[in-house]
Amino acid sequence: MTILLTGATGLVGTRLLPRLLAAGHDCRALVRRGKPVPDDARAVEGDLFDPPSLAPALAGVSAVIHLAAVFRTQDDSLIWKSNLDGARALIAAVRDHAPRARFILASTSNVYGKDQPRPGREDDPVDPPQAYPASKVAAEQALRESGLTWAVLRFPFVYGDGDGHLAALPDHAVTARWHPAQRMSTIHHRDIATAMALALTGAMDGRVVNIADDVPASMFELIALGGGSMEASAEPLASPWAMQVDTALARSIGFRPTIRTVYQAAQEKLL
Repeated sequence: MTILLTGATGLVGTRLLPRLLAAGHDCRALVRRGKPVPDDARAVEGDLFDPPSLAPALAGVSAVIHLAAVFRTQDDSLIWKSNLDGARALIAAVRDHAPRARFILASTSNVYGKDQPRPGREDDPVDPPQAYPASKVAAEQALRESGLTWAVLRFPFVYGDGDGHLAALPDHAVTARWHPAQRMSTIHHRDIATAMALALTGAMDGRVVNIADDVPASMFELIALGGGSMEASAEPLASPWAMQVDTALARSIGFRPTIRTVYQAAQEKLL
């Protein structure tokens, strides 16, 4: 399968791309001039904000995996431009130059509200106030209305392969005032590849799908696994289902995480 991957030089993309190559796919990495990619991948120059530059990258592709996104910034206009306008440009280019290609969009479980009455489900109404998840919801909708063959994968907290996410949690916990008993759905980089492999078969076509491992872990546990510490608390937990997702749909269509919990990842030295 010939795949065009955006965001190939990002935190998720640099870990997904080698796994796609190992699975035997012909991978093209969409990059701006001068960005490095693994030797076995083909770098194709292009810019989501320069639509004509996308045509050569899309010639003959059978699938597009769109990872490119911006979220670690206070610049809301940049978030919207990158995540919505960039997605719209790529969708239009795929319609024009590779209309039979499967378009897989990586999205986020941050679209779900913190006061949800249970783990977030794909058919729950979503209207997040923050720019990053709101821009992802809008990009999802643009893809759903595109007429293309599509799938949307909503990922929770991504970790593993030495990406530094667990080590950064203490600072986020302080800023967000997370309760130590707050549980959060997680997914290892290896199982992002597991989910993408399933999506590439068409099993997720026309669906928005939550992807996560088997057991959400508490902030207290996650921070400890990352080598940090968090002040304990016996205060009541105000939003017990925040940051957790229901994965029944994913499992019904064949998704099985190979790393079922963060503790398995720790035991196998995959953090």
